Amino acid sequence: MSLPDSLAQTLVQSRAQHFTPEAGRPVAAANMHMTLAFLGDVSEQKERALRLLADRIRQAPRGLLQLAALLRSQTARSGCYQSPQPFHPHITLLRGATRPMALPPANFDWTLSAERFALYESRWEQGKTRYQQVAEWPLAHPNAG
Repeated sequence: MSLPDSLAQTLVQSRAQHFTPEAGRPVAAANMHMTLAFLGDVSEQKERALRLLADRIRQAPRGLLQLAALLRSQTARSGCYQSPQPFHPHITLLRGATRPMALPPANFDWTLSAERFALYESRWEQGKTRYQQVAEWPLAHPNAG
């Protein structure tokens, strides 16, 4: 899911306040997004199948974890490998973290409305990982008229 610019900036500020430079390489605000399902390398054929599956998701599940579970099950059905390890939706703040950290800090408070979800592609360019949104789907909410 894409993040509003204001939330990305809040995360950048919070990261600067709570983590030392040695904690890892900071992810740029422009690259921040919430990962609901990790797909790994996907062929063009699988990407087309995933887009068709995503086109069928019209209504937002009751919560973010349900949306993440739905997306993971649909990607597994289309042949994308899903690790047997538990997966948690997340926003990557640092790359190459040097040690585990408890997140978020107790006083951190933010809200994210799930109005749409997207497919992102990661690319290695000029020594950095860049994320590019390649498709996006709106979500209707059950109480929307």
